[in-house]
Amino acid sequence: MRILGIDPGLNTTGFGIIDVDGHALRYVASGTISTRSVTSGSLPQRLKVLFDGIAEITERYRPDASAVEIVFVNVNPQSTLLLGQARGACVTALVSNDLPVAEYTALQMKKAVAGHGQAAKAQIQEMVKRLLDLPGLPGSDAADALGIAITHAQVGRTLARLAEAATLSHSTTGRYRQGRSR
Repeated sequence: MRILGIDPGLNTTGFGIIDVDGHALRYVASGTISTRSVTSGSLPQRLKVLFDGIAEITERYRPDASAVEIVFVNVNPQSTLLLGQARGACVTALVSNDLPVAEYTALQMKKAVAGHGQAAKAQIQEMVKRLLDLPGLPGSDAADALGIAITHAQVGRTLARLAEAATLSHSTTGRYRQGRSR
């Protein structure tokens, strides 16, 4: 399975792509989409750059699934709204390319990658480097995106097992529903 992870941002959006085979993770690609060259007052144009960038990445690498970091609430509500719009452009590009989209918080990603929710950016970069056997540290936005993809690879297996258990449990409980005696 190929997973595309996205760390959305209005100025810089990170992306990371990994292949998953059982428990083995393999690095495919990572990088950033920058909107800094677009006039800062032109929000629609910046969102278009993000949408087109994600669409190009999905076309080039053909992922099977995607995962996006959930926006946290900043002290500044305006910043939160702008970040939410950037995230929306990314999610829309993924959905328009028929990709399933999973969502994870930064805390969930940090716990999955570094083992604790208070991990610093440098710790995430180092753990992503180790988990994917990279020759050097990825940039912080790309590392976060790769971390989101790694989180989905780990959580996806668990969710699949839970769904299978729920299906087994559901079929078993249905058999005994009418067979009850006093």
